[in-house]
Amino acid sequence: MKQAFYIALSFLLLCFSAQQLHSAETNSPKRAMQLTLDGSVNPAIAHFLVENIEEAAEQDYQLIIIKMNTPGGLDLAMRDIIRAILSSPVPVATYVYPQGSRAASAGTYILYASHVSAMAPATNLGAATPVSIGGMPSPDQPNQPEQGKEPTQDEAASEKSNDQPTQSAPSNKTAMEKKVINDAEAYLRSLAAYHGRNIDWVKNAVREGESLSSTEALEIGVIDLIAENPQQLLSMIHQKSVRLPSGQGEIDTDGMIIDEIEIDWKTQLLSIISDPNIAYILLIVGIYGLIFEGYNPGTFIPGVIGAISLLLAFYALQIMPVNYVAAGLLVLGIALLVVEAFAPSFGILGVGGIIAFILGSFLLFNEPETGMAIAMPILIFVTIVSVILLSFVLSLAIRARNRPVVTGTDEMLSEVGIVEHDFDDKGWIKIHGEIWKAKSAQPLKAGQQVKVVAVNDLDLEVIPIVDDKPEL
Repeated sequence: MKQAFYIALSFLLLCFSAQQLHSAETNSPKRAMQLTLDGSVNPAIAHFLVENIEEAAEQDYQLIIIKMNTPGGLDLAMRDIIRAILSSPVPVATYVYPQGSRAASAGTYILYASHVSAMAPATNLGAATPVSIGGMPSPDQPNQPEQGKEPTQDEAASEKSNDQPTQSAPSNKTAMEKKVINDAEAYLRSLAAYHGRNIDWVKNAVREGESLSSTEALEIGVIDLIAENPQQLLSMIHQKSVRLPSGQGEIDTDGMIIDEIEIDWKTQLLSIISDPNIAYILLIVGIYGLIFEGYNPGTFIPGVIGAISLLLAFYALQIMPVNYVAAGLLVLGIALLVVEAFAPSFGILGVGGIIAFILGSFLLFNEPETGMAIAMPILIFVTIVSVILLSFVLSLAIRARNRPVVTGTDEMLSEVGIVEHDFDDKGWIKIHGEIWKAKSAQPLKAGQQVKVVAVNDLDLEVIPIVDDKPEL
């Protein structure tokens, strides 16, 4: 009887524990992970977003919110983010916030790829034409009317005629530019079709660089909603049906709290130096720092700065798509400049080094499919500085070549000495406090001044000086 009582009591305790556990799971608040994309889309921020999106399900988050304010960025980094969003089992709501923010270029693609695309008032998106960072617009781009200025009748007629599909104006774009633009348009169309958003506007965004305000984007179905703040966003997407990898799902935001994930310092630092222009500047500073340290060993400051800059540049370059032929040209250019500095060839190696270095700089990131390039003003500045430094090194080499010899046996030529004692053929003379063995074709007297005219090993050939003039 007693044993049955204990068994019943254990069973009741087990049922009570299971009920309490189920109640705790039921009453646990739903959580949303909030990430921030503020600035350019680069490999560092892409790594931060992708890593957190992939871990959201494991950390029991029911929603991911990406607060976005970006002018655009790198194509490869953007595609990494989009792949993570599309494969995420947790719905992703990309929100252009706060007011005054924008989702330009790469930001537009990320908005289209998200399960929920939202914007705050007074924000904009668009301008999705792929361009190289630091590049200039193509000369064949159509002239846009000035802001606040109505197009003339001629301009309106020209635009109308350009819209006619049967009369397409000749394009000056290269085959590569057409290829990149066609690929970008097809990519954005596929994202729009995947989430059932406006496909017709894609062509304007990619080919014409058109932008929309948040109100205009909502009216034509580019985005899903406009929200004043993240809390209003949660209330507006409650019970919204979205397409997930596993099928259709419903977002439940009832009682949901938002956990903001801060960007760590390493990601912030890498985000800065992963800009192609910053990485290139660090590379240049590192190279010249080590060269200056080689000119003045023991100075340490140029060497330390150069070594740190090079390490930071290499850290940034390892996560960016680099043209290895261009990198080889850079290394060759550096090697030729170093050889010119320590074994002057009077410009031949130096000029070759500058040419190789500049060509490598142009080609290092300048690939249309990567969307990366070094800004032209930086390349021009580096070229000018390199030419100035090379000219300085060459001037030092030329002056050193024309400078009189001050060491070795050749320095003895034309030196004046004093005869130590009388001699007819061979004897001893004193030059700079040193006693040298000398040979003369004429008899010499002690104390007489003589001039060195030849050096044969350690023997000097001299002639007497009469009235401050050598006697031949």
